[in-house]
Amino acid sequence: MLALTDAQIGGWVGSFMLPLFRIAAVLMTMPVIGTQLVPVRVRMYFAVAFTLVLVPVLPAMPEVDALNLRSSLLVAEQVLIGVALGFSLQLFFHAFVVAGQIISTQMGLGFASMVDPTNGISVPVLGQFYLMLVTLLFLLMNGHLVVFEVLAESFVTIPVGEGLLTDHYWLLAGKLGWVLGAGLLLALPAITALLVVNIAFGVMTRAAPQLNIFSIGFPLTLVVGLFIVWIGMADLLSQFQLLLREALDLLRELARIR
Repeated sequence: MLALTDAQIGGWVGSFMLPLFRIAAVLMTMPVIGTQLVPVRVRMYFAVAFTLVLVPVLPAMPEVDALNLRSSLLVAEQVLIGVALGFSLQLFFHAFVVAGQIISTQMGLGFASMVDPTNGISVPVLGQFYLMLVTLLFLLMNGHLVVFEVLAESFVTIPVGEGLLTDHYWLLAGKLGWVLGAGLLLALPAITALLVVNIAFGVMTRAAPQLNIFSIGFPLTLVVGLFIVWIGMADLLSQFQLLLREALDLLRELARIR
């Protein structure tokens, strides 16, 4: 009969379960994989598989007791660390969504909305277009592999049981305004061009009051806005690379990776 001590069971549980909670928290909150398009069961299977591959090369984990308060605190710590790492990537993706929503509002396309399958809410079509485009670029440039590399290195730079990095989480909270700033920066050329168009319509209205500006201005603003979006696609890749570099730098800073 196989006899197992409490220390052996605690060591096995700690060496597998504690990394699993951090990895699962990242996969549940990060873009692409952590969306509603991927079932929760598939994400859990992927987290278990990733943990099984990673556990043999991880540093030694603390022994835990399943019914101990310390084990519950360690689990909560790993979940918070994983959520912070995944949420930092969500900031990057939502910067483009905010840019699409701002441009849609300025060009009068805000009424054209569709259901976002990743979040289950209704968003402007242009914002959804930017989100799909950024997702494809993120996967094409192997951004998900960089995230997995940072996640694996985080167990060395942030060992289990070290405690919550409250200063880094305040840094993440301060980056919330970065989403709005990046979205405005992306939408600034379109906003400026559409502002010039609206000023021209205002001058036309003053010069020819009998002109029905609503029947002419609305479709023309839509056409000009779509043309500006098409022209802006030429510079989208460089802006994507710049913002992705900032997002990955924030991810590495949260994980204490230099």
